[in-house]
Amino acid sequence: MKKTLGILLVLLSFTLAQVAMASQTIKLGVVTKPGSAHNIVAEKFKELVEKNSNGNFKVKIFHSKSIGNETEILQQIQMNTVQIGIITGGPYDTFSPIVRVINYPFLFKDNAQADAILDGPLGQEIMDELETVGFIGLSFSENGFRNLTNNKHAIKTAADIDGLKIRVMASALHKSIWQALGANPTPMPWPIYTELEQGVIDGQENPLWVLETYKFYEIQKYMTMTRHVYSPHINVAAKIWWKKLAPADQKMIKQAMVDASVFQRKDNRDKDGARLALLKEKGMIVEENPDLATFRAKVADLKDMDLFKDPKVQALLLKMMEATK
Repeated sequence: MKKTLGILLVLLSFTLAQVAMASQTIKLGVVTKPGSAHNIVAEKFKELVEKNSNGNFKVKIFHSKSIGNETEILQQIQMNTVQIGIITGGPYDTFSPIVRVINYPFLFKDNAQADAILDGPLGQEIMDELETVGFIGLSFSENGFRNLTNNKHAIKTAADIDGLKIRVMASALHKSIWQALGANPTPMPWPIYTELEQGVIDGQENPLWVLETYKFYEIQKYMTMTRHVYSPHINVAAKIWWKKLAPADQKMIKQAMVDASVFQRKDNRDKDGARLALLKEKGMIVEENPDLATFRAKVADLKDMDLFKDPKVQALLLKMMEATK
């Protein structure tokens, strides 16, 4: 009897261990709603992790700001109450100033250049620095190149921006960019449809997918293809959690996020032509060839601002500027 009981206890312990292993849940935070760029990464990542781990890991996606804005999600990742986040680059600069480098205006010429830089050694320098503040950098996916919209008037040159109240992310750099361009930048958490509709703000700046997914064509009349900032997501894991994972699990999870990011970047870019056509069809007046020289002239001195005075930040910015000439 004792022997039988002992065997049963061993089997029960083994079963419980298997259940525990099978029920490891990764909490993943995104601020946007299903169908958005962030969520496409998250959903592909979930698919790959659950498949490649044979069900040992499950991914629970918290979307639509259900656990807070992007800054709050990052704080939860630092504490390991959330394990992974798909987060726009801008909000990181309150955690590590080095991230400001990739949001520098008119830095990247095109998608191919952005991929080459961010997936290479210079992008890795950013990921390495983020580890010092509690994050493990996994990959870069994207929002895409940001464009300006407003509901006041068409914008052809930088002078046309003067006085416009423009919503910006919670980012010191993004605020400085729009101050330099003559706007009245207003930091505001996502979403912002109601504020645009009610005229609390005149305009905003985001990639094309945002205008389509959030139906900004209903409340914004003018768009200018400024492409002033290439906006990546920086996809990170909680350092506390990561260090407890087996090396094989770390490798599998990182590769899943890299693959999800490559998938999402292609998906995002493939759809941009149709998005632009849709916005025009919906009645937006689009300036496709603004005088970008006037924009560049107004932001040319940002590299000398206090935002970039940290030696590590300044050094990386100069390397990025040299690599993207």
